[in-house]
Amino acid sequence: MEGATFRAAVEGTADDELARIGADGLLIAVCGGKPTERDLLEAAATSEHAAHRTFSEWATDEPNDRASEAFAAVADREATHRERVLAAIDGAYEPVDGGALHTYLRGREGALVRVAAGMVGRGLVVDRTHGQLASFFADAGDDTRAALFRELRTETVAGTDRGVALLETLCDSAADWADARGVAAYTVQIAVDDYADALDRASVGSEGDNRC
Repeated sequence: MEGATFRAAVEGTADDELARIGADGLLIAVCGGKPTERDLLEAAATSEHAAHRTFSEWATDEPNDRASEAFAAVADREATHRERVLAAIDGAYEPVDGGALHTYLRGREGALVRVAAGMVGRGLVVDRTHGQLASFFADAGDDTRAALFRELRTETVAGTDRGVALLETLCDSAADWADARGVAAYTVQIAVDDYADALDRASVGSEGDNRC
């Protein structure tokens, strides 16, 4: 299977889930209520920080040299993204680690699984998330922050493309491609389930906590 065919297959399998991530309700879920500019920036910084930690761990303990090199590059990118988002926040903010998606990712072992889950599955999720953030800031008339998230989105897409290309060297059989497809699609599902839970909490607690 070629990488382009694989990516199309993953997107086809997870089409409904990716559409939900690309919907307006995502920002409500991210913030636990009505989204504000600062809440969204803090949530984005926290997401980039968690990704930096995940890929840094993988770069250190992954025995496959090509995958380890790719993970190190993603870790560096995510650290840069975190700092760029933090610079866009008015005032200080200390991002935190964790989250359901990264708990799942950090439990994965093996280059093929990690690439499929972290670089492809998560990459597709973040692509849609950055798109929503760019649209939010554009609608708010904040061209600088909208441009920031467009740039982060472009860089993330490039990383996803690298992950797809790397799978072409890691998959030796139709079974390998099937495993990679399943893992990538399931990673998207993990993100959507977390998003749905957060949206439910936001609905129940809409008169109270506005949490990212």
